Amino acid sequence: MRNAPDPVLVQTIEAAAADLRTLSLSIHDHPELNFEEHHAHAVLTEFLASAGFQVERQAYGLATAFVARWGEGSPCVAVLCEYDALPQIGHACGHNLIAAAGVAAGLALKARVRQGTVLVLGTPAEEGGGGKVLLIERGAFAGVDAALMVHPAPMHTAWPLVLAVEGVEVEFHGRAAHAAMAPHEGTNALDALVLAYNAIAVLRQQLRPDVRIHGIITRGGTKPNIIPDLSAGEFYLRARSEEALADLRQRVLACFEGAAHATGCRLVHRWPGPRFRDLKTNAPLAERYVAYGRARGFAIPLPGQQGPLDQQPLSTDMGNVSYVVPAIHPLFAIETEGGNHTPAFAEAARSEQAHRAMLDAAIALAATALDCYEDPALLAAARAAFAAGHASAGSPAS
Repeated sequence: MRNAPDPVLVQTIEAAAADLRTLSLSIHDHPELNFEEHHAHAVLTEFLASAGFQVERQAYGLATAFVARWGEGSPCVAVLCEYDALPQIGHACGHNLIAAAGVAAGLALKARVRQGTVLVLGTPAEEGGGGKVLLIERGAFAGVDAALMVHPAPMHTAWPLVLAVEGVEVEFHGRAAHAAMAPHEGTNALDALVLAYNAIAVLRQQLRPDVRIHGIITRGGTKPNIIPDLSAGEFYLRARSEEALADLRQRVLACFEGAAHATGCRLVHRWPGPRFRDLKTNAPLAERYVAYGRARGFAIPLPGQQGPLDQQPLSTDMGNVSYVVPAIHPLFAIETEGGNHTPAFAEAARSEQAHRAMLDAAIALAATALDCYEDPALLAAARAAFAAGHASAGSPAS
């Protein structure tokens, strides 16, 4: 292992810094939702094709996925890009920076790798759509030895706490009536949803600190003087493991069923998927990233050194990837007055400081990936850690 990232990697990324900033801002200024990232898909694939990559657009049957390839044979390392945005608040998770970092690392590896395959994989719809889940199912990670990406956040960590997450959609069906003349003839569907919402709020008192439940009411009636005959809501359930998530599903479902029984409404629910799995950070790869990140000035803690801020939970479909191949998903810090998924973070994601941090994260990521090509012991250790991590979890699944 080197004491610092290979100079060729650093020089390549620094030389492309201005173009990478233009690319990042172009994506930031054109926020696009799940599976609608047509502008991002176009500018990213054009950039990579002009850099000499063999680019497959609309890859694996997904209109906004892509594969950019350089070289051939083994090892094969995939650097992942994300580029979807959030409703109303745009790139409030900084996916413009993730896309630019993936491209930057790909450029650096192309300039340095002499044997093996470099993949820059464009993965749409992370914000709930599960683009990576579909890519796994369609074979995008077949033959890949390791998958790496970085993500902006308010802090540095190479071991983010990533929770498994699944969404549930609920409807309560009641009976409409005039709220003043004949309320006794109605069955109030909104009451059922409010009762379920409050039951979930009480349930939170008896849940582990790393469990999360949150939801919104999407339909609560049409006019105050009509007893609502239909209410609807969407909820997300998060837990540290799939086993804990399965238990949480049953407890939350009991809240919905109890509310239906208490109000006389009929419950309809569905789990639309996809389910995001918890992340199994590959320790050998993460340790290399930490070393190279520290060489670039990042104050990245090791697991035993992490404080409460470093353990703020999140969820991502990169967790599913970590069940298929050795993977890491480090967070790099940008200066922001708000955390991810806030307007303040969206503004911070276009700043000069965030761009500089992204470049350093991309250098550390590229250096980690380069070691996979040039250090057989690292790749062997990564594979061994991957196998050990799944020994008690069953066979990898998508």
